[in-house]
Amino acid sequence: MPITASAKKALRQSIRRQARNLKRSITYKSTIKDLKKVVLSGQTKEIQNQLAKTYQAVDKAAKTGVIKKNKASRLKSSAAKLLSI
Repeated sequence: MPITASAKKALRQSIRRQARNLKRSITYKSTIKDLKKVVLSGQTKEIQNQLAKTYQAVDKAAKTGVIKKNKASRLKSSAAKLLSI
């Protein structure tokens, strides 16, 4: 356990950041799964909406440092390729 005040504060901060990062991570992963489900169902309008949500979630995860910029690019590229299938 931390002893000094600064160490206690650092622990509190890291716990909050971990929760925030976990939420972002779960969000972008679940939007990708939802996109795959919608693509398999074949609903054209819903596909475009879900693709936009996926892009937004991946961009936010990259912006906040949950994932790297190149991984975000790869995820967005693979999401766009799903539409051509």
